Amino acid sequence: MDFVAIDFETANELSTSACELGIAVVRNYKIVETRSFLIQPPDLRFNPFNTMLHGIASEHVADQPDFKMLWPELLPYFENQLVIAHNAGFDLHVLRSLLLHFDIPFQEIPFTCSIKVAKKVWKEHHRYGLKSLSKILGIHLEHHRAESDAKACAIIAGLAFRENQVSISEEITSKLNIFLGSISSEKLISTRNKPELVKRGKRYYYREVH
Repeated sequence: MDFVAIDFETANELSTSACELGIAVVRNYKIVETRSFLIQPPDLRFNPFNTMLHGIASEHVADQPDFKMLWPELLPYFENQLVIAHNAGFDLHVLRSLLLHFDIPFQEIPFTCSIKVAKKVWKEHHRYGLKSLSKILGIHLEHHRAESDAKACAIIAGLAFRENQVSISEEITSKLNIFLGSISSEKLISTRNKPELVKRGKRYYYREVH
């Protein structure tokens, strides 16, 4: 199974305020590369709470490139790749917001969420946050540092896929009953559980399978 795991850290409440991006590249279930990129947000406004979480402040990114300057280097990690994040709705919303904010053209990017994957594979766990799963699975984690978070996400997804013999992205739906999400310039489609057709009395309806 091949994919790219990502994690964004943000400076404030705005989805365009990414200040760090972590990337972990997975080939045949194994991490072959990890990267970390500091990013200068558009207005350099840091919320103290965000800085408390990830330790990044305005002085750390004042001389760093903005997302548009970084994109040519980042593009190969996203082009024709399945992207995975833990709580993917957040990270892919940030990515799409940045691409639109800087008016960067991009092809549709498919993605899924390692939380949804983990819930399908390890039904016995009660918590599926990155910190909780990392502790359960014995993964070293420097939480809220983007590279470490992306690496932990990659390990979790890789273990889950291998355990369920998911070797290509199409099998995420056929074996785990999870539809892939995607982002494009037009919209963000969330990753979601595949519905099943059930009968109640004489009527049929769809419900999401958990």
